Amino acid sequence: MKWYELTREDQLDEIREESKTNPVLIFKHSSRCSTSRVALDRLERNWNEEEMSHLKPYFLDLITFRSTSDSIASQFDVEHESPQVLIIENGHSRFDCSHFEIDYNQILKVSKEKTW
Repeated sequence: MKWYELTREDQLDEIREESKTNPVLIFKHSSRCSTSRVALDRLERNWNEEEMSHLKPYFLDLITFRSTSDSIASQFDVEHESPQVLIIENGHSRFDCSHFEIDYNQILKVSKEKTW
């Protein structure tokens, strides 16, 4: 799985723009949380590049980049959780889940359903 690192708050503007043509996934990971590690491992193990070619995955280490994580919560109007997955489409979060609700098949399904 090829992750794009999310390290700066100004990248959120880029993600908003990208999401106007294709959905974007943000995975918020805590390196201090075993649940986050399990969720990340499950997602990476199941990820199929061909199936998910329409979805650009961003990875955020929220311990190192806490202010970016806080900006995600406020800009996309979601409650902060960790681990957490958001699917950004047309500049807005259209799906978010956390902990053991993070499921590859659900992400695939939601990311292929266009809402515009």
